[in-house]
Amino acid sequence: MQNARHDVYARVTDAIIAELEKGVRPWLKPWNAEHMAGRISRPLRHNGQPYKGVNVLMLWMAAEMQGFAAPYWMTFNQAKDFGASVKKGAKGSLVVYADRITRTEAGEDGEEAERDIYFMKGYTVFNAEQIEGLPPHFHAVAAPQLDPMQRVEAADLFFANTGAEIRHGGNQAYYAAEADYVQMPPFESFRDAESYCATLAHEVAHWTKHPARLDRDFGRKRFGDEGYAREELVAEIGAAFLACDLGITPEPREDHASYLDHWLKVLREDKRAIFQAAAYAQKAVDFLHGLQPQGVQG
Repeated sequence: MQNARHDVYARVTDAIIAELEKGVRPWLKPWNAEHMAGRISRPLRHNGQPYKGVNVLMLWMAAEMQGFAAPYWMTFNQAKDFGASVKKGAKGSLVVYADRITRTEAGEDGEEAERDIYFMKGYTVFNAEQIEGLPPHFHAVAAPQLDPMQRVEAADLFFANTGAEIRHGGNQAYYAAEADYVQMPPFESFRDAESYCATLAHEVAHWTKHPARLDRDFGRKRFGDEGYAREELVAEIGAAFLACDLGITPEPREDHASYLDHWLKVLREDKRAIFQAAAYAQKAVDFLHGLQPQGVQG
């Protein structure tokens, strides 16, 4: 079980490292707006439920590499349940899940105690475009979506509902942890409204780390150290997830290009790092959604 888990960690991490080594951030290149899932979509399970965490990154990469527009993914047997079949020669994609088993063991004193053993397993899924005979909705084209201005207005409302203090001025975007506020350059200094929202998503992801919120601390001290790199990785992935949920297009920050080497160092030294970063990012985004009034979830 331990070897199997290590193999899954290694396979996922190696794939992400390969992209980063090419200068590509795999969380920034995922989608096609022509499918019925519309605009920007997380990968979806056969039942329409969105994937979360590191599986989002893995399936975005798989879709990009193989040119898939459909967001739906399913196992061989799930396709079979729809009366469909995977095309001959189709190459599946890896997704993972974590679980635990409880084992009763005798201690040194002879007393029995229950111990939870956590494990991770990988399994294979196929994109809807690799499957023949699926119901029509798996291949439907996009319905009309909100226009760009409506999406930005919805994103503005989402950020306002978080209650984060957002200040404007200067020429840098950052989260001031001790004073607990987000600093943004003036709106007019951005190329467009979506660029502003994408940058704000990154800084608000940082905002969730405050002790009064998610209390996330990697020992961040200065630029370039491991804690700094891990927190930036969480905010990068969290911003991509959030932009996806809000229907705005994330984009690479020029001032973040220097982080690539630091991320590579962290990932090469710890095969679990990308799993942890994606999990923390998912938790941050879920927290922000939880601050929204019912019916205003992005």
